[in-house]
Amino acid sequence: MNLTSPSQVKAWCIENGFHPNKVMGQNFLVDRNTLEAIVDAGLEGVAGESPSVLEIGPGLGVLTEELLRRGCRVTAVEKDAVLAARLAESLGSPNGLTVIAGDALAALERQTLALDGFDAMISNLPYQAGTRILLDLVIARVPAAMTVLVQSEVAERLAAREGSKARSLAGVWAQLDYDVRILRKVPPTCFWPRPQIGSCVVRLDRHDRGAALTENQRRMFRSMTKRAFSQRRKQLGRVLKDMVQSTLRAEELTNEDWIALTKGLTENEDT
Repeated sequence: MNLTSPSQVKAWCIENGFHPNKVMGQNFLVDRNTLEAIVDAGLEGVAGESPSVLEIGPGLGVLTEELLRRGCRVTAVEKDAVLAARLAESLGSPNGLTVIAGDALAALERQTLALDGFDAMISNLPYQAGTRILLDLVIARVPAAMTVLVQSEVAERLAAREGSKARSLAGVWAQLDYDVRILRKVPPTCFWPRPQIGSCVVRLDRHDRGAALTENQRRMFRSMTKRAFSQRRKQLGRVLKDMVQSTLRAEELTNEDWIALTKGLTENEDT
């Protein structure tokens, strides 16, 4: 089956009585140009002839197939039991593929998904849980390179700089350890079933600007920013009055500002 052919993908679903689940965010990529753009971006700068790639939400396997074709070793985590059961066989049971049937978000929260050893994460993340999955990965700070296909609104929040209306808690957390770039806009016509909104290809590359923060300081950083963004229309001096005196609002601070505040509040603690 040509996984970038909408008619063939739809025919397989009808023949097998499979109905894409909106709750799980199952929108299958069916555009060859976008597929190649995601994989090109995801493997850029990744060393080795056979890199180890984590894929979350492989669905029918369009990304999986292309990654394997390029010599990657792929660990694919699929929540849908039907799709997980068919994935390896449908791709010819390749030696480079490991399929994990289960909920990636639950596995990340329970820390039962071993993340060490992956050179990259390349995924068309499920719409409903995509942001939470990505935040769990950036908090863990692995893999070092991640390329994802997410809703446009999510992409804009992740990449937004200080002062932007799109500036969000997700972006502040992601940018603590990753440089975030929107690489490509992807229209709804590139998916089946067609979603209501567009998507974007986003690349995250780990940096070391927050490397000196201790785990205690990281917890403080997340706690303080979460509290501030929960009341983002208020000045920080009102939201964090027991911690900060400032007339600025949460989205106006740079990540460097948040790091400086964190260090200032924890400098006398035994970390």
